Amino acid sequence: MKAMIYEEYGGPDVLALADRPMPKVGPGEVLIRVRSAAVNPVDWKLMAGYLDEVMQAFFPVVPGWDVSGVVESVGYDTPEFQPGDEVISYARKDFVHDGTFAEFISVPVRAVARRPAALDWDQAAGLPLAGLTAYQLLNRLNASADDTVLIHGAAGGVGSLGAQLARARGARVIGTASERNHEFLRSFGVEPVTYGEGLAERVRALAPEGVDVVADFVGGVLETTRAVLRDGGRHGSIADGSVEQAGGLVVWVRPNGADLQVLADLADAGRLTVPVAQSFALEDAAEALRLNQTGHVRGKIAIRVSRED
Repeated sequence: MKAMIYEEYGGPDVLALADRPMPKVGPGEVLIRVRSAAVNPVDWKLMAGYLDEVMQAFFPVVPGWDVSGVVESVGYDTPEFQPGDEVISYARKDFVHDGTFAEFISVPVRAVARRPAALDWDQAAGLPLAGLTAYQLLNRLNASADDTVLIHGAAGGVGSLGAQLARARGARVIGTASERNHEFLRSFGVEPVTYGEGLAERVRALAPEGVDVVADFVGGVLETTRAVLRDGGRHGSIADGSVEQAGGLVVWVRPNGADLQVLADLADAGRLTVPVAQSFALEDAAEALRLNQTGHVRGKIAIRVSRED
């Protein structure tokens, strides 16, 4: 099969298109023919070696943890899916080696959900990691319809899903973003505020008594969070470990097929969508990673592996 690989840590230039062996399909696993993969910041951070102390890498590495595709075959004792089923997965494994920037990937069935029909292949590929990250943080914070929720980075790949999920729970949502993204947030029913100097005052103007929940998807905003959080409020981050010293939660997303199916069902119910900024061919994955590194993309970046209808 064709796959993008890197054989040493480095920047996007270390990526190369190569032939790789077909993945083995163990008991309780499915083999997915990849239609689309999605790019996340963790992909180029892993490739640069930034997480070497956290995750063991076995070279050559195929990057990518997000996938939408079609079940090609199933392993022993895997009654949940059959060949031909359209699926999605956050396909992170216990070590870094086989990823989704490839024509095929094997995935434990516990990490697989059915592809929402309301999303195209690129949108569906962009849902798992970002959607689960937002969903699991909001769950840990017990965000509900009774809450006013502040989303830091509400126009980003994770934040835009977090804002929609909080709204789907009935919460009032205030989201930080640059002014060019304010109309985008309003389309989700989010009250936008411009980030930067004076942010706390702008949030307080909208919520004079403070907000109940703060979900940080960007990092470096703890001071603002503490300034706008009401007494007894809850806060957490996916990007700033220092929030724990301030009573907050730090969440590292876990693969979970049941959680992912909840998100897929919300998408099919018209309550969740995945903005896609741009799609690239598999051989152009390095360019896709460079675009993600800029940090100025609204929505997800997809890698289209197979273009069959």
